[in-house]
Amino acid sequence: MDVLSDVLAVLRTGRPRAAHVRWHAPWAQEFASVPGSAGFQIVLQGSCLLLPPDGEPVQLHAGDVLLMPHGSGHTLADSADTPAPAPACEPDDPRYSTPYAFDSVDPSGEGGPETVLLCGTYRLDPQRTHPLLLDLPERIHLPADLERHRELHAAVGLLAAELGNPRLGSDAAVPALLETLLLYVLRIWFAEQPARGTPAGWAAALNDPQITAALDAIHSSPADPWTVASLAERAGLSRAPFARRFAAMTGRPPLTYLTWWRMTTAARLLHTSDATLKSVAAQAGYASEFAFAAAFKRVYGIAPGRYRRTGALSPAPVM
Repeated sequence: MDVLSDVLAVLRTGRPRAAHVRWHAPWAQEFASVPGSAGFQIVLQGSCLLLPPDGEPVQLHAGDVLLMPHGSGHTLADSADTPAPAPACEPDDPRYSTPYAFDSVDPSGEGGPETVLLCGTYRLDPQRTHPLLLDLPERIHLPADLERHRELHAAVGLLAAELGNPRLGSDAAVPALLETLLLYVLRIWFAEQPARGTPAGWAAALNDPQITAALDAIHSSPADPWTVASLAERAGLSRAPFARRFAAMTGRPPLTYLTWWRMTTAARLLHTSDATLKSVAAQAGYASEFAFAAAFKRVYGIAPGRYRRTGALSPAPVM
């Protein structure tokens, strides 16, 4: 599995939620900050203003996609002069009629121009937050660009069709399309960073074929007995330059990252499967339960068996 796919598979938890909403001017809506989630807004019809808490208003047009990777609060409105009502719109709003959507609503307005939005959230597990996502900005705004973002807009169109007219199979289609939407947004953002002059960090790592080769090796087979030398060979680099380059881009030396990802994968297996501790240890690259338990406790501060019994605890420390 490639690194981005693996990170999203491990980080995502629960089912994403989405709403298909129509507004008639004048209108404004505040969306609350929701830690432990990523929110999105997509303009399907009309236009509106993004009113961030820190900065100038941003005009959004039909086809624009907005992602808040860290669940940041924000306000959307037809005009900067329209007051936003309270309380804020939140993911647990009782209007959600299914695990993924609430029925289209038409908030009171005065019959002005119509704006149609897709909005929603992805639940993220704070115990498995990956540095790849920590590198993301508070907001990612992808303006409508059918030439450059064809796949993204195809996913948006399919999602809008399913939410606007639920039919047989929509309960399966919508979550899959929401996952695809998140992947496309992140893929586009990371791919565009070199052109913006990003010198280091995960955007640089994911656009470096040699470092990506090493990362994909770790994520494809985390239990393999990787060494700096064998990972450098995968990257097509000599040992010392590879180690320096990997650490500069990802923020961690290769084997430190490998250990951290093994423990992250193990924590997920403990929470989401009934695999034995011996099986979890093997999948994390440890020959014995004892060695695995010692490594796990160093990272999480708790034995793996107790971790499984007590449920979600505090996040693992950054290694």
